[in-house]
Amino acid sequence: MPTTSPNKLKPRKTPTQSRSRVTVDAIFEATIQVLLKQGMAGLTTSSVAERAGVSVGTMYQYFPNKQALVYALNERFLTRLAENVEDTCALAAGRPASVAAEALIDTYWSVKTERMELTHALYRSVAELDNEALVHDFAARVDRATRGMFRESPDLHAEDVDRINLSLTTVIYGTVRNAFERGLDQENISALKSELKAMCRAYLASAAK
Repeated sequence: MPTTSPNKLKPRKTPTQSRSRVTVDAIFEATIQVLLKQGMAGLTTSSVAERAGVSVGTMYQYFPNKQALVYALNERFLTRLAENVEDTCALAAGRPASVAAEALIDTYWSVKTERMELTHALYRSVAELDNEALVHDFAARVDRATRGMFRESPDLHAEDVDRINLSLTTVIYGTVRNAFERGLDQENISALKSELKAMCRAYLASAAK
């Protein structure tokens, strides 16, 4: 499985100075707005540049094409999500498995729902991208964090951790994605989140016997 981003999707340069970081932040925010309004098919570098208040030439200094721009936007979101998962896992290490699992659910769901319109836009945008390397790197990063967390749970057997971690994370991540694909409202999302926690508690109670 590839772990290197395709060359055509790599940014031309990474902002290092404060001014350039502000410019790239504005470009990313403009990309989100155009994606929400027009979708991936209607997104162009010129429409993003106009909304961001920069020239197309400035856009091309950082991103060679719109696919590279959307790829970088997805990468930024996944990096932030991974950092949040890692922080949660570090804090929950040594706690009972059910407590750790609920903390993971809260964190994952919180980041995904902080800007629900952004999550919707990103889910739609990846259909046209060769993002296998990006997803692989993200999955490997968060898997290391969750496995490490559950290894420290006092109520789990060491030989069961890999199996339990795989089962829990597959269910948690899949449930969150399915909630967005169904377009659930906030009331149903909250109810589903509570049910997910209950299912994980029941599974862990059975696995710990």
